[in-house]
Amino acid sequence: MNLAVSPNAQEPMYRQIYEQIAGQILSGALRAGAALPPIRTVAAELRISIITIKRAWEELERDGYIESIPGSGCYVRSVQSDQRREKLHRRIEADIAYYRSLGLEKQEVLGLLDALWEEEP
Repeated sequence: MNLAVSPNAQEPMYRQIYEQIAGQILSGALRAGAALPPIRTVAAELRISIITIKRAWEELERDGYIESIPGSGCYVRSVQSDQRREKLHRRIEADIAYYRSLGLEKQEVLGLLDALWEEEP
């Protein structure tokens, strides 16, 4: 599992972690049944608060990406294709609402998306 956070980003650090792990699960980079590293380990590696990691883990569990097994740890849950589509649909809806709140037109957003899609990751 590869994570990077920026304390200067607009999104809180727990949300950055959430988005990265959720993305890795949806893309298949993290497979069902895979164990997540302990919260303390991730906090130490990223040099951030345990509370920040705990919040990300709690939200991932709340949204069905992971499950916590007491005394064992946290594991990636299976995400079926219809669940994946539903999660992506909700994300896109939220993004569209944000773009509309900025007064952006559909063609502006699509143009930017097209340009960014072609960039190397």
